[in-house]
Amino acid sequence: MLRLSVFSLAMVVAGAVQAQGVVTTQKISAALANELVGDSVAQCAKNGYKVWAVVVDLDGVRQALLRGDGAPIHSQDNAYYKAYTVASMGIARKETSTKQIADRMAKAPPSPVPVFPLPNITYAQGALAIVHNGEMIGALGVSGAPGGNFDEDCAKFALDKVKDRMK
Repeated sequence: MLRLSVFSLAMVVAGAVQAQGVVTTQKISAALANELVGDSVAQCAKNGYKVWAVVVDLDGVRQALLRGDGAPIHSQDNAYYKAYTVASMGIARKETSTKQIADRMAKAPPSPVPVFPLPNITYAQGALAIVHNGEMIGALGVSGAPGGNFDEDCAKFALDKVKDRMK
């Protein structure tokens, strides 16, 4: 009997060790990603702003992208940079917007260490985290309105519309 228990314990430990090699991640569906960019662009258009919207996963991969009618071409990259910044930098400190990241950095004391720009990073306001069960799973970035606060308002509108389906 003792031998069977030791064997069972060994199998449980082996299973736990083996499971450590698997990482499970969550993403929103393509349909929901498309809905988020569509609702962001539509809300900004309703407010008179011509914007781009992009959804990225935590790897920074674009899941959905939409250009509003007449939105300037440079705003495509900026919307991506905003979303990428939240997805790549926000998770470590549980910051859920580019505004929170920028506000924290503005309060940081000066450093003698040279600052080098990171690729695809911007601290411009206009991106929000996509959160599921309290965990960030991606980000929504918007760019093109006459201020990042307006971009963020459009992203917030879209996220608020689907929040009940994100639980």
